[in-house]
Amino acid sequence: MRARLLEATVECLVERGFAGTSTTLVSQRAGVSRGAQLHHFPTKDALVVAAVEHLSEVRRRELVAAAAALPTGEQRTRAVLGMLADHFTSPVFTAALELWVAARTDPGLLDAVAPLEQRVGRETHRLTVELLGADEHAPGVRELVQATLDLVRGLGLADTITDDARRRSRILDEWARVLDTALKERAP
Repeated sequence: MRARLLEATVECLVERGFAGTSTTLVSQRAGVSRGAQLHHFPTKDALVVAAVEHLSEVRRRELVAAAAALPTGEQRTRAVLGMLADHFTSPVFTAALELWVAARTDPGLLDAVAPLEQRVGRETHRLTVELLGADEHAPGVRELVQATLDLVRGLGLADTITDDARRRSRILDEWARVLDTALKERAP
């Protein structure tokens, strides 16, 4: 029941946004009674934060699995960027974005969302460092990795307005070349 509620919440966030997501709508979509929903999640904020946290964990496992299938050698950096782009254009990102925007003006929601987003950000950064084989002790490398994540997140944001896959692909091709060169220059 809990899993159905969480999945229904994410679907509502993606389809209707934060403002259009209600606990009643989520209960209906999940096929559970309002009382059962309130037993598990007494407030809308608790429900949406739990849903995004759940889906973030699912997506983290998917990223780890996708990382295992990445090629080695010359095309690895581009493959890592493609994997990250898939993450930042996924329903998880869209749902998280809805929460970020709502949390901007809702202090209670911000208190719940901020730690989650910080944890997810750290985990994604750590995974990216590992996948790129980057040495963060070298000057500027940590910033290159963070710039990479900021770039791909921005491309994901652009994708929420319009399908931007062709432009995104060209940008990622070029960034992979720049990143490979910069990381090689800073390698010990």
